[in-house]
Amino acid sequence: MSYIKKRSVLPVYFIGATWLLWSLFAPLYRPTHYIMAALASFIAYNVGKMLFPDKGYEVAEAARTAPQAQPQPQAAPRQEAKPQEPKSTGSPEIDALLAERSRAISEMRRLNDSIKDEKISGQISRLETTTGKIIDAVVEKPSKLPQIRKFMNYYLPTTLKLLNAYDRMDAAGVSGTNIDGTKGKIEDMLDTICTAFTRQLDDLYGDEALDVSAEIKVMEQMLAQEGFGGMTLGGS
Repeated sequence: MSYIKKRSVLPVYFIGATWLLWSLFAPLYRPTHYIMAALASFIAYNVGKMLFPDKGYEVAEAARTAPQAQPQPQAAPRQEAKPQEPKSTGSPEIDALLAERSRAISEMRRLNDSIKDEKISGQISRLETTTGKIIDAVVEKPSKLPQIRKFMNYYLPTTLKLLNAYDRMDAAGVSGTNIDGTKGKIEDMLDTICTAFTRQLDDLYGDEALDVSAEIKVMEQMLAQEGFGGMTLGGS
């Protein structure tokens, strides 16, 4: 604990008031007059000290010496996350296919956010999902790659080209023969494109469907030989 004394300033005002009153009501043209005024102000000062004495109080040492704020370490500048590149599969063709998948789906999502028409947006979402499944099926079985060459080289890039054209004309915000006519043609074409994408995905499972059908036929024959004639795997 420390003791701090706080001096009162009011006695000083008493001195100023004494000189003011003396100059108003008493002479101040001889040295003796100044001596008498000084003596009167001294008396007034002491009277003020008696009426308004100095005050003292104790304070804690911690309060007197408040800790200085420690400088905060500056945060490291935020670095933007870089998109991760797909890991190599060991096959240049499959790596290129995955890169194209990422690019095409990213572009479809951008177009979907830009185009506000609900029907077009739903069709783009359908195309995005189907495109991902088509490429995933080929990545799983690279032997199917020849089946989607036309899809990758023509249908997919042309679809993106048409959607970009629609997006640019839609963003123009005006109506006209060329703009409205072209947008209408693209809108009509999208239904056919969605059907074509779905058929491409279905065709990738054609061999598996034949294999499954052959297996079912063999099993039905074996079941018939065991006395389960007329029964199928789906029921009696």
